[in-house]
Amino acid sequence: GVVITASHNPPQDNGFKAYFDDGAQVIEPHASGIIAEVNAVTGAAAPTVEAGEIITVGDEIDRAYMERLETLVIDRAAINEGRALKIVYTPIHGTGAILVKPILKRFGFQYSVVAAQDTLDGRFPTVKSPNPENAEALKLAVEQAQTEGADVVIATDPDCDRMGVAVRSKEGEMRLLTGNQTGALLAWYRATAFFVQGILNAENAKRAVMIKTFVTTDLQRAVAEKAGVRCIDTLTGFKYIGAKLLKYERALPADIVCRYREMSERETRAARLADSTFFVFGSEESYGYSGADFVRDKDGNAATIMFCEMAAAAKKRGLTIPELLDSIYAEYGYFEEKSESLVFEGADGAEKIRRLLQSYEDSPPGEINGIKVAEVENFEKDEIRDVEGDIIPKEKMLILTLSDATRIAVRGSGTEPKIKFYFFGQMRPAQGHATADDLKNFKETVGNNLAALWRSLRQDVDRRLEQ
Repeated sequence: GVVITASHNPPQDNGFKAYFDDGAQVIEPHASGIIAEVNAVTGAAAPTVEAGEIITVGDEIDRAYMERLETLVIDRAAINEGRALKIVYTPIHGTGAILVKPILKRFGFQYSVVAAQDTLDGRFPTVKSPNPENAEALKLAVEQAQTEGADVVIATDPDCDRMGVAVRSKEGEMRLLTGNQTGALLAWYRATAFFVQGILNAENAKRAVMIKTFVTTDLQRAVAEKAGVRCIDTLTGFKYIGAKLLKYERALPADIVCRYREMSERETRAARLADSTFFVFGSEESYGYSGADFVRDKDGNAATIMFCEMAAAAKKRGLTIPELLDSIYAEYGYFEEKSESLVFEGADGAEKIRRLLQSYEDSPPGEINGIKVAEVENFEKDEIRDVEGDIIPKEKMLILTLSDATRIAVRGSGTEPKIKFYFFGQMRPAQGHATADDLKNFKETVGNNLAALWRSLRQDVDRRLEQ
C-alpha cells in the first residue's frame, strides 16, 4: 500500500510512502525494486484496463482500529483518576482530526481543539511547516492552552504519524518537550506499568524488548537495562523497527503464525511472552512512537493515547510532566541530547557534504575538545550487529564514543542538503538517587559540555573543508 502525503513537510514536498505486506514501510530489497519499477515507466499513464478500481474503506476499519487503540492503555484506573487533566489538541490540518478526537472522548478526557487547524487542508495555511518538532507549529495550541489553563498540548502532523507536545511546568509555563524526552517518558511509564500490572515480571522480562534508533536518547537504554528488558538500536527509520516486529511474529509457533493477525492483543501478547519477543515500546528522536505491533509504523493516534495515560497518571500523583521527568533523571541519571545541522545548497554543497563525510570516514578525530575518542563505528564499512546478532544495514554514518561516555553521530540527511551531528551526553550519581542539587549540576555541566563539543567540532569542519 501507499500513503500519499507531505508528512510533516511543507505542501510542495508531497509524495508517497510505500508499505509492504507486513504493514511496515519497505526495506531492501523491495525498496530498490520499487524504485526500479518507477524508473522503468515511460508512458504518461497506465492503460484504463490496468488502472484498477478505487474502493472507499468503510467505518468498520476505523472501529476496529479504535478498539485496538484502546488496548494500548495499561492502567485504566490511572485515566479514570486523572481525568482532571486538561488537553489542547491540534491536528495541524491533517488526518489526526479523524480519530484523535473520538478516542479522547471515549476515555473521558477534557480536551479542546484548535479550531483554525481543525480543517483538512493540504496547504497547511496556519503554519510555515506542519512539523510538530517546530515550536511555530504549536504556537496557536500553546496560546489556547494558556488561555484555558490546560496541562498539556498535543499536536500531530498531517499524516498523524508524529506527535509533539508542550506541557505546563510547576511554575505555570508551557514547555516544549523534545522527541527524546517524550520517548524517554513513555518508555519509562510503559515499562514500569507493565511490571506493576504483573504483565511483565522478573521471569519473563528477558522476552521483552524496547527498540530505538542509534540517534535516540540512551536514557531509554538505562530504563530497559534496569527493568531487565533488551534494548535494541536500529538505523533511523521506523521501517527497521517494523522489520524487527515481523521477525518476532515469524518466530512464533506455526499454528500461531497462521492466525496471528486475527488474534486479540491479549492473545498475541501472551504468545510473544511465551514463545517469542514482546514489544514494550519503540521510538525515534524525530517525534515517532509506537507501543504495539498492530501498527508497524510510528503512530500519532497511538502516541496520543499513550501520552495522555502517562500524563493522567502524573496528574493523579500531583506531578507536572517536568517534575516527573526530573524524578526519572534522579533515578537513572541525567541524559541530554543536542542536534546540529550544517546546510550546503546546490551541487557545490552536495560535493562539500560528500567530502566531509568521506573525510570523517578516512580520518576520524582522535579527540574532540580535549576529550579522547575511545571508539569509532563506521556504519558503511564495518560489520555492525545489534544485541540480537542481526547485521545492521549499511549506511553512511559514523558514531564516535568519547572516553566520558558521550556519543556523537555524524550522518548526511536523506532528504535535505544537510550534514547532521547528534550529541548524547549523560551524568549519573555515584550511587543512589540524584538530589535536586545533583540534577541542577548535571544539567549545567552536560549542557555546557555539549555546547563546547559542538564549537570544537564546528571548527574541525572548517579545517576539513579547507584541506
